Amino acid sequence: MAALPAVGSPAPDFTLPSTAGTDVTLSRLRGRNVLLAFFPLAFTKTCTTEMCALSDDYSQFQDANTVVLPISVDSVPTLKEFKAKERMSLDLLSDFKRDVSRRYGTLLEDKFFSNRAYVLIDRNGVVRWTYAETTPSTRRENAELLEQLRALQ
Repeated sequence: MAALPAVGSPAPDFTLPSTAGTDVTLSRLRGRNVLLAFFPLAFTKTCTTEMCALSDDYSQFQDANTVVLPISVDSVPTLKEFKAKERMSLDLLSDFKRDVSRRYGTLLEDKFFSNRAYVLIDRNGVVRWTYAETTPSTRRENAELLEQLRALQ
């Protein structure tokens, strides 16, 4: 597996379709912090827990001037169904072609889905913190993610 982008380096730009029906381009979010949350697959136990927690605490991320972009290799229709079933407030991005997961070093080539990983990008588009889980069944708690955001201020 390739490595996550180096802290201090520019975040690789991308455009992905979202459950909102629009494309999201990372570089268009300059001026705000961005948390990329790569997750393996919709409808799995840890991913559901994690995405619901991010959705529940979304206002705290917004208060920290941060856009949360959950990314998985699931198709947009699958992600829309996942979002509706779990009543999530945040939009999910589809990396169906796996280009972004490869570019960010999160794709598990043998399984063909992404590892759970986090990339925190500051308002200038620079990577400030990264974390890759050793197993897809573990995740960071939102308190830890928000703490990393506070360190940027």
